[in-house]
Amino acid sequence: MSFYKDLFLQILLISSLIALSSQFQTRSQLQTRSHYNFVVEEANYTRLCSTKSILTVNGKFPGPTIRVLHGDTIFVNVHNKGNQNITIHWHGVKQPRNPWTDGPEYITQCPIQPGKKFRQKLIFSEEEGTLWWHAHSDWTRATVHGAIIIYPKINSSYTFIKPYKEIPIIFAEWWKSDVNEVLREFLQNGGGPNSSDAITINGQPGDLYPCSKSETFKLRVERGRTYLLRVVNAAMNLILFMSIAKHNLTVVNVDAMYTKPMTRDYICISPGNTMDVLLHANQEPDHYYMAARAYSTGVGVAYDNTTTTAIVQYKGSSTPLSTPSLPNLPDYNDTTAAFDFITSIRGKPDNYSHGVPKKINTHMLTTLSINTFPCPNNQSCEGPNGTKLAASMTNISFQAPNFDILEAYYYHIHGVYKKGFPNFPPDIFNFTADSLPLTLLTPKRGTKVKVLKYGSNVELVFQDTNLISGLDHPMHLHGYSFHVVGYGFGNFNKSKDPMNYNVVDPPLVNTVTVPKNGWAAIRFVATNPGVWFMHCHLERHLSWGMETVFIVKNGKSLKGTLMPPPPDMPPC
Repeated sequence: MSFYKDLFLQILLISSLIALSSQFQTRSQLQTRSHYNFVVEEANYTRLCSTKSILTVNGKFPGPTIRVLHGDTIFVNVHNKGNQNITIHWHGVKQPRNPWTDGPEYITQCPIQPGKKFRQKLIFSEEEGTLWWHAHSDWTRATVHGAIIIYPKINSSYTFIKPYKEIPIIFAEWWKSDVNEVLREFLQNGGGPNSSDAITINGQPGDLYPCSKSETFKLRVERGRTYLLRVVNAAMNLILFMSIAKHNLTVVNVDAMYTKPMTRDYICISPGNTMDVLLHANQEPDHYYMAARAYSTGVGVAYDNTTTTAIVQYKGSSTPLSTPSLPNLPDYNDTTAAFDFITSIRGKPDNYSHGVPKKINTHMLTTLSINTFPCPNNQSCEGPNGTKLAASMTNISFQAPNFDILEAYYYHIHGVYKKGFPNFPPDIFNFTADSLPLTLLTPKRGTKVKVLKYGSNVELVFQDTNLISGLDHPMHLHGYSFHVVGYGFGNFNKSKDPMNYNVVDPPLVNTVTVPKNGWAAIRFVATNPGVWFMHCHLERHLSWGMETVFIVKNGKSLKGTLMPPPPDMPPC
């Protein structure tokens, strides 16, 4: 009898271990690697009935997915076999003490020239979930981008039930013309860029575009299963609404930081942001459209108003006799829908390595503006009243140098940048007024940076202005995640608005969407020394100068000291 009892207990124990192990990750299951090879090269792609050559990594659009475990350090060998300069940025990877391989051109490195290589070191720390990588020179990121998936450590699990399968969903934009020509044209004529011709899901425009139906991306599911969609907005200039007909979506992670589960029938995602979203396949076996289209509020601002689709196809469902119905997406200018979603996201403080900073010793308020410069002599310009469009932070339109700021800082090279990016705007006015004086339209040009002492508790309020046009701005800070403690419309009130901050469970993200004619407040602790780029992730605004740089000084310990540069830094 004892023998059978022991045998039963052993079987029970083995069954329990098998069930438990199914909740955890093993390195062999995940196929992670410590080294990746990225070959930047031209490849021919056909979309929308025409073929063109695009810049890719390893010939793929989107590019290859990087898979790592929480806390890994890996190396990516980037070999530029293309015909133009390139840099690669690992968006949302904090790279502690290691801005050398962060990637933005002329900020932390000079570009990798055609025929040259650069071995980039990626140091993962507290990130867990989905991030992405992309080119960070000119407009090359239009086709040079891909997902980064950071799994929990071995013998650890998600904060939610392990999904049956995981599928990257990468949104992007497609131009029939060469994106380099799009960039060159609008910078030369002073107007806005031509809108893209399509939005894509995993490289495919979908059923609603010409010559696209047969290649539409299909997500095959089984009824009763749960799927994790790893959503990346790699679009150049579009904030997006996305939904799946007759299905709800549950957001569980934003920018590789866990969030409290939030279930909605649509999501709103800005360029730069990533979201882990659970899809419960709980409808009748059939075909359902996944669809996405732009959220755009700028008056008179052109945008791609098309709709991209993919198909969620249930196992066992027959070919539909009619076209699946589209989901009900919010209207393109529905600010209430966009910010009801965005401001409802809540963080999980138990997963933070540190709490929300309470005692702030560095206060900043920076204005975000669309501006104009006078048209150069002997040139016709397409901006308002014959001017050239520009953009600024705190009335400074950033001018990229021709030598990288990080090396200039490290080696004490003068003349590359200037300190003194201001904590507050030089002129205080009604930032969101319907009519503003023309004298405010022209910003200053400069390469000014903000220097922070190591360990500073920073509060930064982004204030949108209605100069030229009020717009939403997804602001991204390299090297950090930050707590979004508040949002509002109108002008920020430093006496009243902080009383309504959320310092209990704010989301911890790397990109925050500042509302049109409104503000957003973030907090972070400056404990990652080095040079870190901050910019709008709408690519046209970055091209016009809506950016600045934070230089975080060294601390007193080795853990707070900038690493030395790698030996193969690309030369200028």
